Amino acid sequence: MKNIHRALHRIDRSISEWEQRPPVSFDAFLARLTEEPAGMVRNIFQVFHDLIKGHITDGTDEYPDDPESIHYVSYDFTPLFVDGVDNPFFADRLFANRLVTLVEALNRGAQQNKIYIFEGPHGCGKSTFLNNLLLKFEQFVNTEKGALYETVWRLSRADLGGGNDAEHVLERLSYLLDHSPGNAEETAKKVKAEAARRSVEYLEVPCPSHDHPLLMVPKNFRRQFLDDLFGNTEFKWRLFTEKEYEWVFRDSACTICSSLYQTLLGRLRSPARVLQMVYARPFQFNRRLSEGVSVFNPGDKPMKKNILSNSILQSRLNELFRDSNLVRYIFSRFAKTNNGVYALMDVKAHNVERLIELHNIISEGVHKVDDVEEHVNSLFLALMNPEDRENIREFQSFSDRIEYIKIPYVLDLKTEVEIYRNIFGKHIEESFLPRVLHNFARVIIATRLNAKSEAMLEWIPDPEKYRLYCDENLQLLKMEIYTGFIPRWLSEEDVKRLTAKRRRRIIGESEKEGGHGLTGRDSIKLFNDFFSTYARPGELINMSILGSFFTKRHPEVAEMLPRGFLDSLLRMYNYSVLQEVKESLYYYNEDQIARDISNYLFAINFEAGSVETCRYTGERLEISEEFFGSIERRILGPDTDAARRLSFRKATQKEYTSQTLTQEIMAAGRPITETGLFGALRERYVHNLKEKVLDPFLENENFRRAIKDYGREDFKTYDKRIRADVSFLIRNLCSRYRYTENGARDVCMYVIDNDLARQFS
Repeated sequence: MKNIHRALHRIDRSISEWEQRPPVSFDAFLARLTEEPAGMVRNIFQVFHDLIKGHITDGTDEYPDDPESIHYVSYDFTPLFVDGVDNPFFADRLFANRLVTLVEALNRGAQQNKIYIFEGPHGCGKSTFLNNLLLKFEQFVNTEKGALYETVWRLSRADLGGGNDAEHVLERLSYLLDHSPGNAEETAKKVKAEAARRSVEYLEVPCPSHDHPLLMVPKNFRRQFLDDLFGNTEFKWRLFTEKEYEWVFRDSACTICSSLYQTLLGRLRSPARVLQMVYARPFQFNRRLSEGVSVFNPGDKPMKKNILSNSILQSRLNELFRDSNLVRYIFSRFAKTNNGVYALMDVKAHNVERLIELHNIISEGVHKVDDVEEHVNSLFLALMNPEDRENIREFQSFSDRIEYIKIPYVLDLKTEVEIYRNIFGKHIEESFLPRVLHNFARVIIATRLNAKSEAMLEWIPDPEKYRLYCDENLQLLKMEIYTGFIPRWLSEEDVKRLTAKRRRRIIGESEKEGGHGLTGRDSIKLFNDFFSTYARPGELINMSILGSFFTKRHPEVAEMLPRGFLDSLLRMYNYSVLQEVKESLYYYNEDQIARDISNYLFAINFEAGSVETCRYTGERLEISEEFFGSIERRILGPDTDAARRLSFRKATQKEYTSQTLTQEIMAAGRPITETGLFGALRERYVHNLKEKVLDPFLENENFRRAIKDYGREDFKTYDKRIRADVSFLIRNLCSRYRYTENGARDVCMYVIDNDLARQFS
């Protein structure tokens, strides 16, 4: 018994005060409302917005200072769709931005008279998305942070003149004794129960439409009432001016609450006394009971009973008001999700009928329940396969009431890889050379993209110039844009041509992609085959294995790809790992680079043949064409001709005098090394130094052998300088690019043996 009491005591203590909170009076509700107005004055659309925004981090923009930014940012939806759910849903960057745009529109008040249909092909995860969303929504609104408040009436029998209780009991006793069959003891029990019921001080009438308590204030008095309530506060200004709060002044109470208000006003002759009978409580959502959240599957048959009521409550209302026509407690099943969520899982079978039934409700916001009108203001959601549009095509008048949000197959390679990590474990990366796992995802995504992109070709009319880094259809480049990344191999001219308008057009093409190709289930099945076949302890999966998997083991996938795509993917990989090796091998003396650029910027203001002392470095400079040429070749490349160097020198001198010297150095007081021009020249200087960093080593066979023997006893036999260079290279590859020592050694051998430095020279 001791253990039983302990268990019961612990579970009793586990229930929070919030879960035990009883309804509060209208006065107490208003008091809290003035303290926390933003959390208390919300409808379903604002709470839905708060759910989404409260479960994601602020979006990350990789290029915040880009004047051509379109605010296509990276949102982390893990807390909403992954954490604490049975079947995670991974929102790629494209869909995440669509969803955030939708909820921000809802919060601005653009939510009325629409149904939001999430459309996507089989296997894209629509059902998982909606189930997880509704799960987190139900959890959120049943907490204090996400609570919606609803109205409960407590009708005082004493204030309404409910009659003398003793007199009524005697009348009832006389009636029961005269008319009730059975023994006197049974009759006495009935009389006792009647007396107990009559002893209750009030009759509690919940609003079946879950109306917000503020809607009980008559609409024509509401603006003045709220003006008096909030006084001269910032929230009052928002409440009276922002569109998201329009509903406070526009919406009316449901028919039942309106009838109660009018009837009570007739009895009490005071709006204030009527409102004293209004109580507020958190709206408890329960999907299983269809309270606040109703979800219908295509196979769920329509309910036979469309009009709901409560006969016991109705009889007590009739008794209290002594008139059965004053308040009719009837409502429809739509009332249960008023100010809640009404969702259809796939628009087919019986759900087609339900969608059509919503036509008048969405168009007008009301529908008939018997002979009374019922207001419905719900968040209507649905899922649909593209082919199911035929089911509603004949209802053209409905089309402007539908907003489609695409859920395609994943088109963001980072998200595709995250799916593999989640299903197969994060340890899978240990079996791959860096970039190879992401290249598997690129192959999968390529089957989902359209082969030809008008937006990409308008931006880059001649894709052939990027043949060494990209495919002829620019799909690999488009994938980078979809992940929010602008590759470094793009020319400066093309980066400048990537205007906001072009970027929006490229992102906009995703609306027509992701509806074909390998499904999410297909990609998981393929990856399972790939990983289980080639993952071996002590061996790393490389690009050769990846290419062989798709060309020999699964040629049907290769046939789904554009011609030459796998070759282009290999070339892009080769370029990327070559840059990694160069970056890792490059020793750069920052002081020397800074001195060269500072001296150059000072010297370009003088004629060749002059001798001057640099104001930035204090060095005595003999300014000559040879001096200019030595630095310009490091900045522009060794093959730059004299005319190009002279043009560059004049343009740099013009920018230096008009911008750098006058505005940044003299006006802003910046040192030369912190100016924009210095930074741009340094970047080009370093880039060209790196381009040639491998040249001295490629001719040295000992360097190759030392890499091969790295980590073995034979490595100690090499020259100290070679050992230092190789160790520096391997350490940098491991620390900067997440290679293991074996992986770093393998990729270095791959770069040297395939002569990648000369291929990309």
